[in-house]
Amino acid sequence: MRRRGLFLLLPLMLAGCGYNTIQSYDEAAAKAKQDIEVQLQRRADLVPNLVNTVKGFAQQEQDVFVKVTEARAGLTGAIKGGKMAEMADANQQLTGALSRMMVTVEAYPQLKSDKNFLQLQDELTGTENRIAVSRKDYNEMVGTYNAYIRKFPQVLTAKVTGAKAREYFEVSNAAAREAPTVDFNKKP
Repeated sequence: MRRRGLFLLLPLMLAGCGYNTIQSYDEAAAKAKQDIEVQLQRRADLVPNLVNTVKGFAQQEQDVFVKVTEARAGLTGAIKGGKMAEMADANQQLTGALSRMMVTVEAYPQLKSDKNFLQLQDELTGTENRIAVSRKDYNEMVGTYNAYIRKFPQVLTAKVTGAKAREYFEVSNAAAREAPTVDFNKKP
């Protein structure tokens, strides 16, 4: 009887039930989440400078600036909250507000050639690319982690240690999934 029990436990003991791998994947997913937060914070930090530069040229566009400022505040709050779905939705709201601001920029040709504006716009574009890469890396790591903790025998270890599936970085708001409409024929 004892031998039989030992033979049943031996493969689980040899495999370590995946505990170390679960911990490694969880840590990698946490790091990838932090990378997204860093890039989102960088984006949020760049926005006030961009808004102030545009404000100098377009004083009468106050409503656009208010929307961008509110969206930026929402993103900053979501980053502090740490929930991926909230960060994704807040990021999408800021993207929409910035798109509307860029439509406003089109009405001011002298702004489009301003050195400070162009530099900020380039930095923001670079940050958008970093966010996309960080989001992709995070979602891949979460997929690996989530799949691993659902496999046998790791599922047993996951239950014992309380390892839970992680949420993906994705937009949950259906309206936010639509790309903002930019119409250069409209006057601001």
